[in-house]
Amino acid sequence: MHYLATGQFYGETNQTLELDGLTITDTEYSYEFADWHYHENPHFALITRGDILEGTRKGTYECPVDTLLFHNRQEPHYNIKPKGTTRGFQLEIDEQWSRKFELNLDALPGIARITQPIIRLPFYNIYKEAKLFDDASRITIDALLIEIFAALQGLSSSRATTMPAWVKRVDEILHDNFAHPPSLQELSQELNLHWAHLSREFPRYFHCNFGEYVRKIRVEKSLVLLRNKNLSLTEIALACGFADQSHFIRCFKAFCGITPKAFRKISA
Repeated sequence: MHYLATGQFYGETNQTLELDGLTITDTEYSYEFADWHYHENPHFALITRGDILEGTRKGTYECPVDTLLFHNRQEPHYNIKPKGTTRGFQLEIDEQWSRKFELNLDALPGIARITQPIIRLPFYNIYKEAKLFDDASRITIDALLIEIFAALQGLSSSRATTMPAWVKRVDEILHDNFAHPPSLQELSQELNLHWAHLSREFPRYFHCNFGEYVRKIRVEKSLVLLRNKNLSLTEIALACGFADQSHFIRCFKAFCGITPKAFRKISA
């Protein structure tokens, strides 16, 4: 099985940042098939262009553009890349960083495809900081990564206990209907739960209220559409359920720290 040391990926690396225990790389993948391999360090990989097929011990997964993956250290996997350009943004964490912030890597999943906005949006902010790097970026990236790992550990703990079935179902409903979300009463009827119980318990599992979660989903969906230069900001705003471009820009900036136009520029 192939072993990849820090900063090594199957492709041409276009950018590398070394940040006291963190290694950030931007790689254009060159392989058609990368046989079973594992990495020295745990790492996140955001697919920023194209797509890949990820193979793990539990099965294979299609990973289109804007898929966010987490691989813990020495977790074996393989990849298949279709024809065309595929690019990834990777962040690796070594033992120095994990010890400094008292992070227990064993408490994290082996391999995960991350879909939760509570993790994806902070990671997009790390992506932004790496692209616009300045003297404040180092501490910002550390803080965002700590936030991400706290959320990952929380998800692992929730799965270890018995999570109510309605949690997964309400997440599916809100993702499927983010442009026109149901009312609290409609959700309650769909889930066969009292609205007061649903309202009280929702923040426990989603770490925010209903409105904020829907807005996070909308912003997350817009990140994918912003890569399509043929779409105007107004078209993206309406497609993602925002009332108008101004509302979209305000929400996007609140969650990502920059405007949609600025994000589109750095993700080119």
